Amino acid sequence: MKPSPCTLVRAFLLAALVGAALGRAQPLDAQIPAAEYANRRAALAAEIGEGILLAMGSAQPPEDYVNFYQNSPFRYLTGFVEPNAALVALVSGRRITSETLFVNPRDPAQETWEGYRVGPEGAAAVTGIAGRSVDDLPVVMDSLLANGWSQVHVAGTYDGSADVRNDVTQRVDALVQDRSGVEILSAQPQLEALRGVKSDAEIALLRKAIDITSQAQRELAGLVEPGVNEFEGHSAVEYTFRRYGAERPAFATIVGSGPNSTVLHYNANDRFMEEGDVVVADIGASYGGYAADVTRTLPVSGRFTEAQREIYQLVRDAQTAAEEIARPGTSAGDMAREAATVLAVGLTELGLIESPGATFDAGGGQEYPQYFLYYMHALSHGIGLDVHDPWPRVMEPGVAFTIEPGIYVRPNLFTEVVPDTPRNRQMREALLPAFERYVGIGVRIEDDYLITETGVERLSLSPREIDELEALMAEPWTGPDPRDSDWVEWYRAFP
Repeated sequence: MKPSPCTLVRAFLLAALVGAALGRAQPLDAQIPAAEYANRRAALAAEIGEGILLAMGSAQPPEDYVNFYQNSPFRYLTGFVEPNAALVALVSGRRITSETLFVNPRDPAQETWEGYRVGPEGAAAVTGIAGRSVDDLPVVMDSLLANGWSQVHVAGTYDGSADVRNDVTQRVDALVQDRSGVEILSAQPQLEALRGVKSDAEIALLRKAIDITSQAQRELAGLVEPGVNEFEGHSAVEYTFRRYGAERPAFATIVGSGPNSTVLHYNANDRFMEEGDVVVADIGASYGGYAADVTRTLPVSGRFTEAQREIYQLVRDAQTAAEEIARPGTSAGDMAREAATVLAVGLTELGLIESPGATFDAGGGQEYPQYFLYYMHALSHGIGLDVHDPWPRVMEPGVAFTIEPGIYVRPNLFTEVVPDTPRNRQMREALLPAFERYVGIGVRIEDDYLITETGVERLSLSPREIDELEALMAEPWTGPDPRDSDWVEWYRAFP
């Protein structure tokens, strides 16, 4: 990162504290204050009551040229983004009585390869938590466990029963192995409940991630035309992400055209787009750790065919139905039912299913609604530090989430997907004329939302109506938009 004047000032102050070199980067999310992280830890302590609260940061990658990303539970509690770190907090009477952040010690020779470390003293300066070398963690934990701290509440992705243990589980187990009478408890349910409602600072970061993602959708719409390869769209999207300071895609970028539009999580992104295709672009920038998730479906030729318009408008209508009831007190299930009702009625009118309540033989004596043939995923999920972030089942102010209905008319639906039974053969004959009209069309429309005190705000504002998309794609495109200096300046708030 090229240091700004503000960064240099902060780095100088830290250097004065720890005797480090000028210009060292500070591994803390600057736009979320240290006091907010402290409040999060205090809230979690109030939930677990008594014991050791242990959070493990992600481990150093095996090679220093591999990108490192901090796991979301640890980032949520500390804001610290260096590898190998750990948080140990002693909780008594639902309050934190002592907390220590264990971090990599300074090692100038190693830092030549991996980048600057803040070290224990620097960690205390930037997080407000007493710092100590991570090399001391086993000794400290051994002492605590030997002195009566028998409950360890792990905040993070600990799963001691997994056949293949992740790095957090391995490191936790290594700390408590051979200790009888120690109870390891997951603090993940309590932590996820806290993460479900976003603070003002979190919402600000989400807005930035979503704005960048929406701009990437606009850039992609300008690029798409017959003969363009999906990887060109992919590269335009991720160029826009990094151009405005997003640290990475929040998930694998999806640019799926033609038959690939009917594959939910397609990401090979290497097909040449053809006249008459639609292309589904499901993309999301991660900014300051916070993930956007926005999907648009575009006509490669610049205008939707009549069949594509019919499918697209049905998906939009389902999205609108869910939007209209999104408010405090609404559940995710309420929104899903509204959208599913619209889809089932619309698919019946298009001839793709026999009736809104019709079922098909799924095998094993099970029957599923026929609309599952074309819409087989959840309507919504939370967004935050993870693209599928924890969220409450009942909406309240501060909840950030998606609404993303879709219809996917897969070419192999009746030849490979649906079981070959007498009932299904009868269904197939009834639906075949409509199926042949719409086969190969995949449409998903996804936006990001925030529940407010009085209703809902749509955060992702790139064009999504048919006429808007066609007008956007009709504009001459000569390359990416001119640099927006205000957007770039956002990043100065980070150290």
